[in-house]
Amino acid sequence: MWKSKTPGIPDEEFERTESVPITKEEIRAIQISKGRLSAGQTVLDIGCGSGSISVEAGIQIESSGKVLAIDYDENAVELTKKNLKKFNLSNVSVIFGNAKEKILDLEEADVIFIGGTGGDTAEIVKLSEDKLKSGGRIVIGIILIETLYSVLQILDKLKFDSIDITQVTISKSRKTTTGTMMLARNPVTIISASKI
Repeated sequence: MWKSKTPGIPDEEFERTESVPITKEEIRAIQISKGRLSAGQTVLDIGCGSGSISVEAGIQIESSGKVLAIDYDENAVELTKKNLKKFNLSNVSVIFGNAKEKILDLEEADVIFIGGTGGDTAEIVKLSEDKLKSGGRIVIGIILIETLYSVLQILDKLKFDSIDITQVTISKSRKTTTGTMMLARNPVTIISASKI
């Protein structure tokens, strides 16, 4: 279905619902690049939402790798499964449950993406430290200032280096009756780091 290897699958290619968030294509492309993915890796997608990061990661790591997608929202789990089927991916497993509990039972990962976590982001970052292989990458997408602050506080105490903070604001075009205007989306802060 999707023939390109380049990240940034257009949002309209994904199955969507109003109640389940999606990481928008431009933000997703940046997050995938910060993960530094390669074939054969194991990836965790915590707070998978619509599954857009899981789909992109599944393509990047090829059939020799695997993605474990986790969400505590049944609607998100079902939507992720629909998108995996749509993109014909068999290297992604979807787990329903609270990431704070489920992460303890998962194997070590090369890359962990953290998205919507219901306010538990800092705690999940802390738990992720033990689940990352040495040299592994963590990539966290953040919208709220409070979450940004709590994540930076906890990262300072953990075994991560090469911490990069990138804030992205995307504007997209929309046709009007008199021309084309640009509409700004909410800024997203992306924190990425490597485990020492």
